[in-house]
Amino acid sequence: MRGRIRAFLADAWGLVAHSLSGRLLLLTLFFVMITEAVIFFPTIARYHRSLLEDHIESAEIAILPFTEAGGEQLSANLRRELLMRAGASAVMLKRPDQRELFLVTQMPPSIDVTIDLRSQSLLDEIGQAFDSLVHGGNRVLHVIAPTRIRGAETVEVIVGEMPIRAALVAYARRIFLFALLLSAVTALLVFASLYVVLVRPMRRLTRAMITFRANPEDASRIVSATKRRDEIGIAERELGAMQRDIYGFLQQKARLAALGGAVARIQHDLRNMLASAQLASDRLAGVDDPVVQRLAPRLMTSLNHAVALATRTLRYGRADESPPQRQTLALRAVAEEAGEAALAIAEDKRIALDNAIAPGIEIDADPEQLYRILLNILRNAAEAVASGGSIAIAAARNGMRVSIDIADDGAGVPEAVAEQLFQPFASAARPGGTGLGLAIARDLARAHGGDIVLIETGPNGTRFRIEIPDREGY
Repeated sequence: MRGRIRAFLADAWGLVAHSLSGRLLLLTLFFVMITEAVIFFPTIARYHRSLLEDHIESAEIAILPFTEAGGEQLSANLRRELLMRAGASAVMLKRPDQRELFLVTQMPPSIDVTIDLRSQSLLDEIGQAFDSLVHGGNRVLHVIAPTRIRGAETVEVIVGEMPIRAALVAYARRIFLFALLLSAVTALLVFASLYVVLVRPMRRLTRAMITFRANPEDASRIVSATKRRDEIGIAERELGAMQRDIYGFLQQKARLAALGGAVARIQHDLRNMLASAQLASDRLAGVDDPVVQRLAPRLMTSLNHAVALATRTLRYGRADESPPQRQTLALRAVAEEAGEAALAIAEDKRIALDNAIAPGIEIDADPEQLYRILLNILRNAAEAVASGGSIAIAAARNGMRVSIDIADDGAGVPEAVAEQLFQPFASAARPGGTGLGLAIARDLARAHGGDIVLIETGPNGTRFRIEIPDREGY
């Protein structure tokens, strides 16, 4: 039985100490108890002073008949009875010219504590009250206070501390129990309010996140936002929007994966058909018919574009892109080779290529991947400029990083395209484009630890920047 009780208490403590609601309850209890303690100490001090003042007033009432004319004629037994009812062993009345002592019994052998009520601060009262609670008992108190008896300055009372301490202990016990009850009720009310307002909605959000994480492709697990306008409502709506975005991305990813699988399955047949078409076009090129001679180059160009499109699509869809095999390269030579290849594709245009890369600049990169990065951007630039336009390439080394700028004087990137420029299949701005060139180039640059960014674009041209950092320890 004891083992079960201990296990239950351990589980309860774990729930309280390690849950948000439990910690909230403990903190509420703690802070309410601190507030009650701040109130408790002055309250006990004031009650202790009031007990002493009661004894002073009782003593004044007891000796008052003896201070008036004819008071000396009262019997000694009556005097003793009055003083005993005042709870005092002796009372002394101080006048400007004399002191009057009224005894109920003989003076005690010693006085343990003297308390002067005329000049006490709140801290003094608190200290005396707790001194009485902790050390009080059979001590004898000498209490001095101002008096309202005519012609007298002060009244002094010799009184035993035991009844004062007993009343003080009983009062402190009542105050403590009341403070404890008030703290518990306040804590429970605050806890219930915060639980309803904060904790329960947060637990709902937590469960929604855990449930959605278990199966993000299940649309029924997306959280349903309430109509709250506070921070919890905002969090619910943002969480729901994020889950819907993730669900949409996963659906798009699934569709792209299915598309990639379908393309991979038809790759072999497509290549065979394109190869047969290329052979036929080569034979047609040898026919002397003027119509054939005029149409054959267009047919061959279209077939070459179809082969390039299939190749780029399959290459982008590969999940096993090899990591960069980096080595030190002369950047100008790689840029020159990529520029010639890009201009060859746009051979029907007269485009000037300005390779301003200094011969001494070297870069730490994979040769084939760096060539593909430059070729993709240069090819886009060549297709963007009009006949007679120009493309400029510049580079600079900044510490352990090489920056390559490629600028053209074309018409610029449309605003709608610029917002999703590096997304695959979404940024093709020209007829026949795939929207894969910049996506592939950025993936390769990021594989090197760098990036590609659009610096500027407009009617006067576009500028891209390629950042390639060196390897660690290069």
